[in-house]
Amino acid sequence: MKKCFFFIPIVILLLSPIIYWFISSSTSLNIVIIDKTVPVKDYREHNGLTWLLNHKKVIKTDTGASYDASQDYYGFFPLPNNSYEILELPSDLEDVDLIYIADTYGVFEEEFYGENRGERSEKIYGGITTEEISVIHHYLKTQNATLVAEFNSFASPTSPEARNALTSLLSLDWDGWIGRYMVELNSKLSEEVPQWAIDQYEAQYNQAWNFSGAGYLLLHEDERIIVLEEDIHVGKGGISLAFTEQGQALFNLKRSPRYYYWFDIVTPHHEDDILANYQWDLTAAGKELLDRFEVPTSFAAILQSRNQGFTSYYFAGDYVDVGEVPSFHQMKGYAALRKWLSLDRKGDTKAFYWKTYVPIMSKILSLEQDKVEPSKKEVSIYEDEHGFYMSKLNANSFEVYQDGQWKEILIKGVNMGMAKPGTWPGEAAITENEYYRWFQMIGEMNANAIRVYTLHPPHFYRALQRYNQGAANPLYLFHGVWIDEEPLEETLDAFYPMEEFKKEITHVIDAIHGNIQVPERPGHASGNYTADVSPYVIGWILGIEWYPFMVLNTNEVYANLGDFDGKHVFTKGAEPFENWIANIFDFTIGYELEHYHWQRPISFTNWVTTDLLEHPSEPTPDEEDLVGIDPNVIYLKDHIQTGQFASYHAYPYYPDFLNFDPDYLAFVDHRGERNSYAAYLQDLHAAHQMPVLIAEFGVPSSRGLTHENPFGQNQGFLNEQEQGDINAHLFEDIVQERMLGGLIFAWQDEWFKRTWNTMDLDSPYRRPYWSDAQTNEQNFGLLSFDTLKIPMRGSKDDWTGEPLFENDKAVFFVDHDERYLYLRLDIDPSLNARVLIDTIEGQGNTEVSGVTTAGAGIDFVVEFNGLESTRIVVDSYYDIFYYMYGEGLNMIPRLDYPSQKNNGIFHPIEYVISKKMTIPTTGEIIPFTSYETGLLRHGTADPASDQFDSLSDFYISDGMVEFRIPWLLLNIKDPSLKEVFGDIWSKGIEASEFIDGIRFAVVVSEPDGKIVNSFPVLRNNSLNATEMANYTWDNWEVRPYRERLKTSYYIMQQLFEQY
Repeated sequence: MKKCFFFIPIVILLLSPIIYWFISSSTSLNIVIIDKTVPVKDYREHNGLTWLLNHKKVIKTDTGASYDASQDYYGFFPLPNNSYEILELPSDLEDVDLIYIADTYGVFEEEFYGENRGERSEKIYGGITTEEISVIHHYLKTQNATLVAEFNSFASPTSPEARNALTSLLSLDWDGWIGRYMVELNSKLSEEVPQWAIDQYEAQYNQAWNFSGAGYLLLHEDERIIVLEEDIHVGKGGISLAFTEQGQALFNLKRSPRYYYWFDIVTPHHEDDILANYQWDLTAAGKELLDRFEVPTSFAAILQSRNQGFTSYYFAGDYVDVGEVPSFHQMKGYAALRKWLSLDRKGDTKAFYWKTYVPIMSKILSLEQDKVEPSKKEVSIYEDEHGFYMSKLNANSFEVYQDGQWKEILIKGVNMGMAKPGTWPGEAAITENEYYRWFQMIGEMNANAIRVYTLHPPHFYRALQRYNQGAANPLYLFHGVWIDEEPLEETLDAFYPMEEFKKEITHVIDAIHGNIQVPERPGHASGNYTADVSPYVIGWILGIEWYPFMVLNTNEVYANLGDFDGKHVFTKGAEPFENWIANIFDFTIGYELEHYHWQRPISFTNWVTTDLLEHPSEPTPDEEDLVGIDPNVIYLKDHIQTGQFASYHAYPYYPDFLNFDPDYLAFVDHRGERNSYAAYLQDLHAAHQMPVLIAEFGVPSSRGLTHENPFGQNQGFLNEQEQGDINAHLFEDIVQERMLGGLIFAWQDEWFKRTWNTMDLDSPYRRPYWSDAQTNEQNFGLLSFDTLKIPMRGSKDDWTGEPLFENDKAVFFVDHDERYLYLRLDIDPSLNARVLIDTIEGQGNTEVSGVTTAGAGIDFVVEFNGLESTRIVVDSYYDIFYYMYGEGLNMIPRLDYPSQKNNGIFHPIEYVISKKMTIPTTGEIIPFTSYETGLLRHGTADPASDQFDSLSDFYISDGMVEFRIPWLLLNIKDPSLKEVFGDIWSKGIEASEFIDGIRFAVVVSEPDGKIVNSFPVLRNNSLNATEMANYTWDNWEVRPYRERLKTSYYIMQQLFEQY
């Protein structure tokens, strides 16, 4: 008996972990598991998760039941007799706490039916879909759910569209690479390596698969394959996780055991999202092999993101996939015991599961248990018998409903397009993170409004909703509805495409209320719109800058139409096009009232070309003053309480009457200065019976110049400081002339844009893929994307790589980025220099300043002559400006030599500013005007310098001269594909060639012309073409770019703070 009593405490002690587990409380969490890869009933892709949930006593909220690996997931369910069921993710779940995407690879015939082992086979089911991602996003946003995903959530066979949607949710990019550890690479000894991978390898390398022993298999989505052999490329340390400081603080882990299974290579949108990185024990041969394929040697393993209003985690590996889990879980501390007892055995994933996955997932579950619902900011909405509204017009002001009362605001905002570098607007490629970050920047600029021209993708509205929910002061949205220009210009009839425009209006209205699934259409945004931003939409601005010939023709064709009298809108004395506008107003107001009981202020886009004023000084009245559109003839009926306003795009330099009208030029503004822009605004305001918003204004920070203004408010050739100063000046004029406010054009630079005096000089199909300093339309933004690879600050550390030429007296380097070709010449700056440039075969001058170039024609010369007269000149045969305006249009004097190759004459590089004009009121003839765009400007291009000048072309420092040459100055139509102008004299202005690179020579001389040095060496005043240095670069589709707020941003930030 005594012996029995002796053993009782021992038994109790041994049983205490089990007893403690049973008496401990459970936690209710609704966890949605997605696993599409269940070919057999082992559930290995999520069994490790359900075991952990049960061990942690996590139960389902609705039923209180434990999680069952065989039932509690959405995806593929194998059944007897080679049958199966699929349980799709529903869209109506409630109280979702956490979504876990375990695997979406799916099930293929080979695995399920047991045929063709190791061969590729047809998919039965697999790949996540855009519809499922929309549902997941809905849960994340509306139910404060957390997302956990791991490999394979978005690789093959997921579609590119769905992949992009999911990686955007996770705030990461996939590099296309996946990898796996193989215990045995010899296909005769192991079935681990699939036959299709062997076939792929043998096709790529044209050699047999003769590997044996352990190693890593890396596979790219483009079917490239890399094999890393253990001991040859990878040491015994293999690959493992090293936790960042943030990861260590969260998980209390520093390193993982070696990892022996599938992984993928991803890049986070934000570096500080990384909680752990993979680290490889690579040999020198391994590093060299990875470098050859541009595969990183260290990359993200675990990411945590809170950038989109919810928390997400991504495990860049198949972490939960563990072959076996214990048959019981009812023991407190069992996971910790297994953590300490598990040994890191080669090829065994159990140690990683217990020592890394279980602690990480346990912490995530713990955080989930303690999660607090975020507080949502109350939005004030006014309601009366006429409907809901949050904005209205009162005299010359907008009023918004805030905190239970109407408050007057001055509009201070920006216009935002749909493009970013490397994309066209119709691709809708701006991510939710980017939108959200931009909204933060705009808010920090003290702006209160943004305007969009058309429907943006769903994540624009989600980002705006999220931003406004957390911001002290919201950003109000002026929303436009775009109408396709091409049918209008073809038919010259506004009524012809009316139904399509109305359909677009309904899409936009439904979208701002978060209530539409827009189908995919080329060139348009689409997707599931669930974010209701209607409380922030301050007004409608419908349409585009109207084609004057279409307006005039519509008025003529429908001359007997009469006035419009709709349910909400009517006209008095309207022209037919104004009738059409009223019809559109009536439809827009009616649709939103009927479907949502909302109304808001309304306007249509207009511009100076079709304003309601007469402009007698306009030199081209048959285009720029042909017809007007008068909003004063359009009226809202009494039950529409929100009001109507006029909207204009108004710039200081265009149309030309702004620069020549004598009354405007003599007008004195509130500063006591002459100001034609303020004069126009005053007339515009006086002509309206309603308040006026300047919906676009601004100047570009471009090197290229397109229009001149007599007061220096030019369209181009302005640096960022000047851009900011002029924009501020224009906004002050807008306020002084009693407008509703103004919207700067534009928020971001837009690489896809063109302008009239450079549009024939580049490739129209490749504009988004590089940045053109010469095209002003690309440079209106306050946000730049240019990398400024060489900031021209006199630092040799900025230049990497080897020089093209070098001797004891001089050194010559060349580099490039998406915007410039960079040159560096290390010489005594008191000397002069000629950089000879040969871009195109078969033409160019073979003599430059007494130096002959045997076997090479020189197309361009950079003439370094000190601070004031350094320039680039072009072979007259290759002078596009002369060819177009001399030979082609006879607008400048014709010359007899440019049509002859190797004529020995170089021309300054010029651009046209304006063609010959006559001012109708005075008869004054304004001659054809051009400027020398090849003249180079000295200064530093370093934004960090207090001497920063964004128009700088070259910079002299001790013993070094740095140049940056815009690609277009060298007749390069598309640097991304190395496309240049061809032989224009034989093939015309469309002539094009693709080159392998650019050849250089350098001649250095005393100011008196005496040559003191050259590359290559001069022999009898001749340079041998075969000794010239060739510079080439890889073609690109998308260049890296870098967001940078321009100097103009900070100027507007200070100004907006004052209003």
